[in-house]
Amino acid sequence: MSRIDAALRDLRSLEALAARDTALARLDARAKVVATLVFIVTVVSFDRYAVAALMPLAAFPLALAMLGELPARPLLRKLLFAAPFAVLVGLFNPLLDRAPMLAFGAVHVSAGWVSFASILVRFALTVGAALVLVAGTGMNTLCVALTRLGVPPVMTTQLLFLFRYAFVLGAEAARTSTARELRSGGRAMALAAYGPLLGHLLLRAFERAQRIHLAMLARGFDGELRSLRALRWSTRDSLFVAGWSAFFLLVRLVDLPQWAGRALLGAAP
Repeated sequence: MSRIDAALRDLRSLEALAARDTALARLDARAKVVATLVFIVTVVSFDRYAVAALMPLAAFPLALAMLGELPARPLLRKLLFAAPFAVLVGLFNPLLDRAPMLAFGAVHVSAGWVSFASILVRFALTVGAALVLVAGTGMNTLCVALTRLGVPPVMTTQLLFLFRYAFVLGAEAARTSTARELRSGGRAMALAAYGPLLGHLLLRAFERAQRIHLAMLARGFDGELRSLRALRWSTRDSLFVAGWSAFFLLVRLVDLPQWAGRALLGAAP
């Protein structure tokens, strides 16, 4: 139960962070979405062996986290929670691509290890930017912004419901876990009991979701997403998107770490 409660607290913490009045929150949500999408496209457009060239792009999520006054520990914890998926994606690269690519003295690094490192860096950049976007905007405002940008309302509504349903399913899982622990007397649960338990959990979550839906209809929900924070595009938002897009283009066209290294070596006596 403690793990479930901790996961729910982490999800709620994103909404709590987004509710604060910060420099990031005062930006139009559409500007943040557009800049993040350009950022993600830039990250995935690099060569599969790019590692150092991707590093300057870390300035984007770090700058947004500073503007949003976001604490590092909760974001890093969520990033590490999803990290095993990225590890599984590139786990076999060192075994399949053994051609030597780098040499550090007598130590040779294969191309598979370089591509594996590139996958991890891309994962950290893109997922980190997405986490900062949600924590600095809020899921409801984010879905409203996506609708204003032309995403079909049925998709944004389902995305918001999926996020909200995680709390419903998590709360029912916590209650089911508590009930099982009280009745088991500390004994481990048999493998055959997981099937009926999961079925019971889904039935309870479905029934509660139906009650929530009826409550929403009783309060006038008509399928349109609304946000308490009005979306108003200003010159500041245009400068935000244009400035970061120019930076992303510069990083994509110029290998900044390599250029900086050559500049330093050229300036050395």
